[in-house]
Amino acid sequence: MSIARLILAVAAATALAGCLEVEQYPGWKAGSYNGKPDNLPQETVFHNDRLAWNAALADRARKQNEYERTSP
Repeated sequence: MSIARLILAVAAATALAGCLEVEQYPGWKAGSYNGKPDNLPQETVFHNDRLAWNAALADRARKQNEYERTSP
């Protein structure tokens, strides 16, 4: 009779283990995203002017050149 109880306990534990599994995928995996959309840097700072954004990047890169900074 103890073997029957053991089998019954294992069957109950197995049934409960399958029922308690929760969905583990994030929201974007299912195709929907609940967060806010992120703006591109040229949209927020330069009012969507891509040429001004590229000019600012080139100017910043130019100022990081040690040869141009140290020449008289």
